[in-house]
Amino acid sequence: MSAARGRSRTSGTTRFILLAAVIGVVLAFAVMVYRNSGNEVTAAPDFEGEGTGNALLHVESGDTLGVVGDRLYDIGTVASTRAFTGAATGTSVEGIQPGYYQVREEMSAEAAVETLADPRNRVGFMDVFPGARLLDTVVVGGGTEKGIYTQISEATCLRDLDDPDGPPMCRQPQEIVDAAVRADPVDLGVPEWAIDEVRNAPDPVRRLEGLVAPGIHNIDPQSEPVEILRQLIDSSTEAYDETGLVPSAERIGLTPYQVVTAASLVEKEGTREDFDKIARVILNRLDEPMRLQFDSTVNYALADQEIATTDADRGADTPWNTYAMDGLPYGPIGSPGLEALRAMEDPAEGQWKYFVTVDMQGTTKFADEYPEHERYQSEAIANGVLSSGR
Repeated sequence: MSAARGRSRTSGTTRFILLAAVIGVVLAFAVMVYRNSGNEVTAAPDFEGEGTGNALLHVESGDTLGVVGDRLYDIGTVASTRAFTGAATGTSVEGIQPGYYQVREEMSAEAAVETLADPRNRVGFMDVFPGARLLDTVVVGGGTEKGIYTQISEATCLRDLDDPDGPPMCRQPQEIVDAAVRADPVDLGVPEWAIDEVRNAPDPVRRLEGLVAPGIHNIDPQSEPVEILRQLIDSSTEAYDETGLVPSAERIGLTPYQVVTAASLVEKEGTREDFDKIARVILNRLDEPMRLQFDSTVNYALADQEIATTDADRGADTPWNTYAMDGLPYGPIGSPGLEALRAMEDPAEGQWKYFVTVDMQGTTKFADEYPEHERYQSEAIANGVLSSGR
């Protein structure tokens, strides 16, 4: 009798423990469902106010809103990813572009969204236009075109968000120039096909000319100048190589560096619709052989530049003046766009040896022989294209 009663008490205790466990699981599940039903027990952690100090956010290509929130959390800007994504959903920040952004530490999610939406807080941004040069260019009657060195300097500028009216902190252009001149080309990321030419360049300040491709670049504004230049050249080399530069150079009988050099002439000498014809003129003249005689190569060494050049300018002995030397200039006279590069890699078929822009709309006429070219030159003079303002 006592044994039976003992078994009964043990069995009842077991059932009670199991029932309690089941009830606990059910209650836990119910709480989870309740939290996710929009009636959360606790709100997402969030800071209050505009924040303090300065921090730098790096958004990479392909980052989702959640990843951006994680990055903001990691650098101490927001208290939780969930608070940020909640505040950012449905705003322009959903489609935030890759790049670098200045933010504060310990900002409310709403304040962080407002900061990222303000274009003044995007830093490290460069838009290099086709034909851009390393040095600033003074154009007669047209002001000054900022060079790539100046663009890099401006892209490194950081504001003190605690003192928004104060001067920005920037790398000076001379710091970028010094790195370009003094660093080993390997450390600068110069591709193998340009190493020798860069090392032996007649003007060290311009030795990286043409190796920064046009387009959008996002640089880390806190990086050292050598690293910034390497980042720019690495991404540019990748863009150039993707066009088939190396095999194309072999096919047309030039080195890759010469193709980039020739493409920089194409970029400066005409409009996009004529690029492939200008490329053919270059190759036809090299094959003759006859001097290229491009005014753009004369202009490259001049302090002040315009379309027309003087007799003295064309007679000047420089490493780029193709009136005074045979063949291609020593190196690029600017950054060729990918359209100009592809035109040089795959030029039009034709016997043209001459071309001239004949009006202010950029109309270019091509000729096989010089007498025909002379007629086109007269047309250009009559239209004021070849008149000099010097």
